Amino acid sequence: MLSKNQIKLIAQLKQKKYRIQQGFFVVEGLKTIQELLQSNLKLHALYTTESFNIDAKHEVLISERELKRISFLSTPNKALAIFEIPKPKPVNINGLIVALDAIRDPGNLGTIIRLCDWFGIKDLVCSKETVDCFNPKVVQATMGSITRVNINYVDLVDFLKETDLPVFGAFMDGETIYTKQLPEKGVLVMGNEANGISKPVETLINEKISIPRFGDLQATESLNVATATAILLSEFKRRI
Repeated sequence: MLSKNQIKLIAQLKQKKYRIQQGFFVVEGLKTIQELLQSNLKLHALYTTESFNIDAKHEVLISERELKRISFLSTPNKALAIFEIPKPKPVNINGLIVALDAIRDPGNLGTIIRLCDWFGIKDLVCSKETVDCFNPKVVQATMGSITRVNINYVDLVDFLKETDLPVFGAFMDGETIYTKQLPEKGVLVMGNEANGISKPVETLINEKISIPRFGDLQATESLNVATATAILLSEFKRRI
């Protein structure tokens, strides 16, 4: 049976300030939890309607009614776990790095983390205005990929000023990605869903690139940022 303190902690972890304060984040769903259990992340507690047969001190069997009470999902998926937030590793500059400038939507960030995992991008750099990667909706959208991508939150302007890597930015009026010479190492900057790349960051971009529109009417204003990231990463990686 769940205690009041357990329920209170889980409810608090929906908010970023409490995740930072407590050092924990919430994961839901059997498949995602199993992926995280196989990683180096440390489990704090596991609340489940079915036994995982792990260390008994971490596992608490609860009813479906109790799970529904603590879940952040409209349809809970058999288990909810609390893991310790890991410390990020230093950014590895020996490869392609994705940098996000104020990405706000949790689903977009979660998908971009999955894309980094898919395309072998080891490091994701986020501006401090970007949504927290340990937001429950972000974690859910990564489907376990959050354990395989090193994510750092930085002052993006300072980071770009200090790097010696070529910096590419996604713009509507940039050079088409399909004819652009692309290196193995660099930084790919993706901008905010509504406003694109901010002016202070734009001044530090060496190469503006774009995905051309092929529709007859040319009426679509822009691509979703996660979709655009997928296309650009595919182009960078296929040239290697």
